[in-house]
Amino acid sequence: MFKIRTYNSLAAKGLERFPSGRYQTGPELSPADALMLRSHKLHDEQIEHSVIAVARAGAGVNNIPVNEYTARGIVVFNSPGANANAVKELVAAALVLGSRDIFGAMNYVQTLGDIEDNAQMHKLLEQNKKHFAGSEIAGMTLGVVGLGAIGSMVANMALELGMKVAGYDPALSVEAAWRLSSQVERVESLEALAGISDFLSLHLPAIPQTLGMINDDILSRCKPGVRLLNFARDEIVDVGAIITALDNGSLGSYISDFPHPELLGRKNALLLPHIGASTREAEENCAVMAAEQLMDFLENGNVHNSVNYPNTLMRRNGGYRITFVNANIPKVLGTVLSVLADHDMNVIDMVNRSMGNFAYNIIDVENLPDSGVMQAIRTAKGVIRTRLISPV
Repeated sequence: MFKIRTYNSLAAKGLERFPSGRYQTGPELSPADALMLRSHKLHDEQIEHSVIAVARAGAGVNNIPVNEYTARGIVVFNSPGANANAVKELVAAALVLGSRDIFGAMNYVQTLGDIEDNAQMHKLLEQNKKHFAGSEIAGMTLGVVGLGAIGSMVANMALELGMKVAGYDPALSVEAAWRLSSQVERVESLEALAGISDFLSLHLPAIPQTLGMINDDILSRCKPGVRLLNFARDEIVDVGAIITALDNGSLGSYISDFPHPELLGRKNALLLPHIGASTREAEENCAVMAAEQLMDFLENGNVHNSVNYPNTLMRRNGGYRITFVNANIPKVLGTVLSVLADHDMNVIDMVNRSMGNFAYNIIDVENLPDSGVMQAIRTAKGVIRTRLISPV
């Protein structure tokens, strides 16, 4: 029986994925085999040695001490793309809000509460509607920074709205490229993209290479009056640079899911309370993805969508499965294979993958390894954590 300790209010559709005969889920379970959460912060929380995996029902993992867990051999999963459609639809709304003063127009109508005569109201509306005129987005150029799960959906959506679309992503994966329409123009630098875009939409993770990347220099290269959309991460923009660009008019508007006190009250800053993934469907999709990844790891040792260990997948071959995490140093795998050979353990199949300073391994063997075999693997130089998984 696997025990999954849960945090936050997780969508029931995800928790229902765990078969009741093999899993227990709940906030008080201890010792737990795995943790499943949304935004709960784990940085100051001591978790027991029994925990071998953490699943985040969402994309960002800044609430999880990933480096610490990696060193302990704890696999951290996230749910990339599960909330992509929700964010894409909000970006569609932001594009329209950025092209026409819809927000100002709605607020203006609410000031007419003292008018009781319908004809008088309509006459006044006809006189003043010119103050809220804008432009259509069809024919304008959208620059998409980051063409992953969300960025590629935004790019394809904008094409369907009649926009021209260009994108920049130095780390574009083959999988993402397959999702992307051939009509999206690939641009080789952020500076070049900034110079041709009427709207610039950000879809990047907050990593050291992207922190503050939208700065004075990039904004100075933008087309005058460009509308900047940030539904990715707060940390990738320099707020001081945004304010300067809004003040001098080089930035037409800033539409963001990440408010700052300095931006409140500005007509040219449309701010939302981090609601990009706040739909029932997105929360369910994230919870389902997190649950399925946890189950595949706990039952089969497979790693998919981990932020700290490489994707490592192998079909079950009917034998016993040994998995182990190790420091990515020479001779570790050879040592483990020698242990198996010394104990006459026949290897059916195996896979080894590395990511940075760590590696993950799956080895299927014909017969049940005894405690001496597992102890020898566990104490081999460089091995951090081992598991033995019975046949399905």
